[in-house]
Amino acid sequence: MQNEHIIVEQDYNASLDRVWIAITDSEQMKQWFFENINTFKAEVGFETQFDVQSHDKIYLHLWKVTEVQPRKKIIYNWKYGGYSGNSYVIWELSPGNNLTKLKLTHEGQETFPQDNPDFKRESCIEGWNFFICKRLKEFLETSG
Repeated sequence: MQNEHIIVEQDYNASLDRVWIAITDSEQMKQWFFENINTFKAEVGFETQFDVQSHDKIYLHLWKVTEVQPRKKIIYNWKYGGYSGNSYVIWELSPGNNLTKLKLTHEGQETFPQDNPDFKRESCIEGWNFFICKRLKEFLETSG
């Protein structure tokens, strides 16, 4: 169970284009995801890094885009500076009946130091549910 991918799925009352922009435009990502993302581009090879504070620690997030299928899928490699581990976050979009479905898969989360509570599977599941099912949903369904 500990090595299973984390999967979070959510439907949004928003167009596929609207959801794609929300998950790939740094200005919009700042509003629902991480406010200190300085820049992001949905381009293979694009890299970014930014600090995020969690409790009393600051984590350097290191992302590198590895695959892009516009309006369908984006994958980026996700690491933390100063910590072992290597993971991938896969965002997949599909149209539904007057809505858009998002399936987020986080692969490799278990490779991060499991003696750190911030990297525990339960913590990651809680974090993804917060961002995908609460923050992004509210952002998409309450903003224009």
